[in-house]
Amino acid sequence: MNQTPLRVLMISEHASPLALSGGVDAGGQNVYVDSVARELVRAGHTVDVLTRRDDTALPAVVEPVPRLRVHHLTAGPPRPVPKEALLPYMPAFTLAARQRLRGASPFDAIHANFFMSGLVGLSLRRPLHTPLVTTFHALGLVRRAHQGSADAFPESRIAIERDLVRFSDRVVAECPQERRDLIEAYGAEARRIALVPCGVDLDLFRPGDRRAARARLGLPEDEFIVLQLGRLVPRKGVDNVVRAMALLPPEWPARLVVVGGDADAPSEVLTPEIGRLRRLAAECGVGARVQFAGRHGREALRDWYVAADVFVTTPWYEPFGITPLEAMACGTPVIGSAVGGIQYTVRDGVTGFLVPPRDPAALAQRLIELHRRPALGRALGAAGVARVRGHFTWERVAHELASVYRGLHAPLRAPRGVSRPVAGAEDLAAVVS
Repeated sequence: MNQTPLRVLMISEHASPLALSGGVDAGGQNVYVDSVARELVRAGHTVDVLTRRDDTALPAVVEPVPRLRVHHLTAGPPRPVPKEALLPYMPAFTLAARQRLRGASPFDAIHANFFMSGLVGLSLRRPLHTPLVTTFHALGLVRRAHQGSADAFPESRIAIERDLVRFSDRVVAECPQERRDLIEAYGAEARRIALVPCGVDLDLFRPGDRRAARARLGLPEDEFIVLQLGRLVPRKGVDNVVRAMALLPPEWPARLVVVGGDADAPSEVLTPEIGRLRRLAAECGVGARVQFAGRHGREALRDWYVAADVFVTTPWYEPFGITPLEAMACGTPVIGSAVGGIQYTVRDGVTGFLVPPRDPAALAQRLIELHRRPALGRALGAAGVARVRGHFTWERVAHELASVYRGLHAPLRAPRGVSRPVAGAEDLAAVVS
């Protein structure tokens, strides 16, 4: 039976679906918003995305495909601003959103991405008469537990997240660990949580010829290549991979290739983490084994995944993690740390291996095993392709989210004893001051 198409308003204050992936503040959330919006449109729905203007040259509205509009709202300086410093601009973002949406056709759902977007969503829900769905992408309490003093977000983030847990009509958890964290750390009601993971673009990420991919990238044909790809920030644990490389037999022709950063050519000035990792590699005696390949557009990433013998990602903390899925979709085995979403997407001993974070010896042991048993690597890679195609496509994610949106027409009551959110529209300026 055909269902009525939906009109969805997505909010993503710092992560534009049009932004280049791989920069300091451009990564998984950008991919998520872009992919979900496009799949919803492909299924016949209409999507408007609100994001912050970070460049004076950006037009007010961009329509990348019919029925998908990206609105650039002026809130704060029209230049890149670290997301940790964006909260004071949310009142202006909310005001700009109200002005932009004045007279718009009614929406069936507001889908806020990240806590600041959720704060804006709480302010828009009542005037738009539209229920609110919130996907956090990262939780402040969990982040603080892992980041400690390095967490630069304001203290008010936690109060805002608690309000969103209480007053969102639904909260989307991307993996079972996040669902547990929402219940145990934030007191979320299980009935308000929908478990919907991230996905992979199977047209873009698919198996290929390893030898041909290496030739295109200028990589040696006979080396054991370990790939690390993604944002280059300390919590991603690339230093753990560097230390593991130092534990491999020195006579092996092995190489760690690190793809990512804030420039096409690796730059220690633009990406200070590269400098830190280079110094560490030199100290560990593996400077010649570690190659920094710079930033590459998403269309070019497939060759890097296909060229690698193994993809490694060992962060201390990872709310979900899209790169393991991309590697699996390309038929490359994954070694990931047993944290967050990685322990959900990677099946230990089936599609790859799970290891403790900050444990280079455990990682090195698995690398040695895959080097010695190439047939095992091929079997893990094939199982990864099957797992992604069965469970983690963007088409499936969008279908599940559309079901969540449709279910909002029977909204749940707020928990007993809970009054209006302190982060509501009338309190927005006070919360962020």
